[in-house]
Amino acid sequence: MPTLIVRVLMDLRIGFSLLSLAGLTLAPSLSAEDWTQYRGPNHDGTSSEKLLLKQWPSRGPKVVWKSDAYPLGFSSFTVKGERAFTVCARSGKEVAVALNADTGRELWSHAMTPSQYGHNGGNAGARNNQGGDGPRSTPTIDSGRVYVMSADLVLYCLDEKTGKENWQRDLIRQNSGRNIKWKNAASPLIDGDLVFVAGGGAGEALLALNKNTGKVVWSTEDDLMSHSTPVVAEILGTRQVIFFTQTGMVACDVKDGAVLWRYNFKFAVSTAITPVIGGEIVYCSAGYGVGSAVVRLRKDGQKFVATELWRIHGHKDVANHWSTPVHQGGYLYGMFSFKKYGTGSLKCVQLSTGKVMWENEGFGPGNAIIVDDHIIALSDSGELVLVKAQSSAYAEVARAKILEGKCWTTPVISNGRVFIRSTKEAACVDLSGKLAAR
Repeated sequence: MPTLIVRVLMDLRIGFSLLSLAGLTLAPSLSAEDWTQYRGPNHDGTSSEKLLLKQWPSRGPKVVWKSDAYPLGFSSFTVKGERAFTVCARSGKEVAVALNADTGRELWSHAMTPSQYGHNGGNAGARNNQGGDGPRSTPTIDSGRVYVMSADLVLYCLDEKTGKENWQRDLIRQNSGRNIKWKNAASPLIDGDLVFVAGGGAGEALLALNKNTGKVVWSTEDDLMSHSTPVVAEILGTRQVIFFTQTGMVACDVKDGAVLWRYNFKFAVSTAITPVIGGEIVYCSAGYGVGSAVVRLRKDGQKFVATELWRIHGHKDVANHWSTPVHQGGYLYGMFSFKKYGTGSLKCVQLSTGKVMWENEGFGPGNAIIVDDHIIALSDSGELVLVKAQSSAYAEVARAKILEGKCWTTPVISNGRVFIRSTKEAACVDLSGKLAAR
């Protein structure tokens, strides 16, 4: 028996050595993860991957590819295996595109509704007056299909490999839909067999659709939509979808749409972030002088009760324009500012109190995710910044200028690579440590 054990161990050691010689490692493959929806696989801006490259070379991490073939838009990437997906604007249309994640080469495209939004993209519109700087909705990938919501509230279901249309649902035509000023910016949210979207008419403002057919499974409420993407989570034993509408936050049971709880929150011009969930605490925020708030959920028998923990009016310290913060360990990390282009701060905010623990200027209204206890932040000027996700103090680990153009999109990570976009360029950056610096 001892001889057999030794032989097995020797065989295992030889096997691992052969993998190493072949340039393969087990750890990265075990930790690799697809990023299949806006805000990631967990709906919360986090990934279970491990960062193998935390100290970047002086020239920055390796840029695997960079392309100007996907112009205009604040649509982020989603990634599954060898394919990445986003939405750009071409010839006056919003266009869903699939590209090779390894090379950036386009695999297919699918033209949708017109790329007109009724505004010029804020004060940066002077730099690129393109009627809103392009699409804002991010594709969702599930079961071999790509789901994309256009600015005109048409939901497309496309084949992942070919881009061929399986079905579409026009919320305005089929569900008496009511669009918002500057048009839709929300992304379709999939949980199980359901696709959740907002934008329907009275009595069907909030909808759950069958992901295979596009048919309505349930619809409810009269809320006018906002620019916010909903979120799904299990809270106090009940799986629920939380919409952030012009009335405030409304949570529905995913099974039948029954309203579980509401929290009224002021609407002014645009509400854009996704509610952030930390256990039984839910955070919401909006710009245009509105501010932010947190509620704690509890149950009174079978009834949900939402109790306000704190509320900050205005946007002096804690408010998000469209940059959704990420929660970890009782703290929010993200870009908190309003129209402070190029100067807005990355902050750490205590979730339960709203207290700002630290802040660092120079990020603007970009976006951030958390991977392996580190914040990966994309500033609005195209800098990729790695910061420790800790509440004690701002601790920057690495920084590199990657993109030109306006970066209001969310960085995503998949298989050790970060995918980012601006209104001018798209890029894939290697953080696996396998490739040499650019």
